[in-house]
Amino acid sequence: MFEAIKKAIEDHETIIIHRHATPDGDALGSQVGLKHLIKENYPGKAVYAVGDGAGRYAFMADSVMDEVPHAAYKNALAIVLDTSGRTLISDRRYETAKTTARIDHHLFIEQICRIEAIDSSFESCCGLIAAMAQECTWRMPLVAAQSLFTGMVTDSGRFRYDSTSARTFRLAAYLMEQGVDTYEIYRQLYAVDLEQIQLRAAFTRKITLTEHGVAYIYTTREEMAGTNSDLFSISRGMVSLMNDIRGVDIWANFTEAEQGVLCELRSARYNINPIAVKYGGGGHMKASGATLTDREEAMRLLADLDRLAEENQ
Repeated sequence: MFEAIKKAIEDHETIIIHRHATPDGDALGSQVGLKHLIKENYPGKAVYAVGDGAGRYAFMADSVMDEVPHAAYKNALAIVLDTSGRTLISDRRYETAKTTARIDHHLFIEQICRIEAIDSSFESCCGLIAAMAQECTWRMPLVAAQSLFTGMVTDSGRFRYDSTSARTFRLAAYLMEQGVDTYEIYRQLYAVDLEQIQLRAAFTRKITLTEHGVAYIYTTREEMAGTNSDLFSISRGMVSLMNDIRGVDIWANFTEAEQGVLCELRSARYNINPIAVKYGGGGHMKASGATLTDREEAMRLLADLDRLAEENQ
């Protein structure tokens, strides 16, 4: 599956690794993991990771992005990770690279790069990178194993989501065998301060149900400013508050931001991905996202979710 990308890595002296903007654990974990796998197994090559800041995942080793001049792309291989659509990529300079490649586990929307390895049966892009390391018989440095395990944990919901398979656990065991400190990873991922617990309580009180049982939270820019929290913690972090409400199979979190209304969609049973794609987003069957223009568009998307819930009652 990875033969063409491996050959492209071998054929280029400069490799620049991209991923989607506002990275989650899987995007950053796969980026850092692949960077250190290439550095370990091809020590003569220049390998860089680029994009916006790591946010709450700044605890991960080597999570500070590299400064790369435009000229570096001329003869480089640019690898895009964990991204279903080109509009989601952080740092569009990948388009200027000599060769482009993509590794992704989202449902296919469009071709982005010349070489692509896509498998939506994987729970995470980190899982794909771990499988690639095995297929290529690469040495696995500890920093890569730690990063990849972190991404597998976050994108599988601590191995709870139904994308988790026996293969997931085999790959997780392989990473643990490299010396991964699972206690430290979980401590960093899930330790919260009192203010965050209180904020979650406040957002729990904001949960609303549509006529046909879709749960949602809507946060205005004014409310967002009053939280003293970062955008990721509100947009991606608060959607999980609705995971386990009895009788709720579809839920959404809308957060107003400078770039528009960030929308996180989740479902326990139904394919909500086509609705995300309709509004310019994408992702997985049961976990997708989109960036919307305004509240009016957000309510239209919510109405589509409500119709989906009604059709399945």
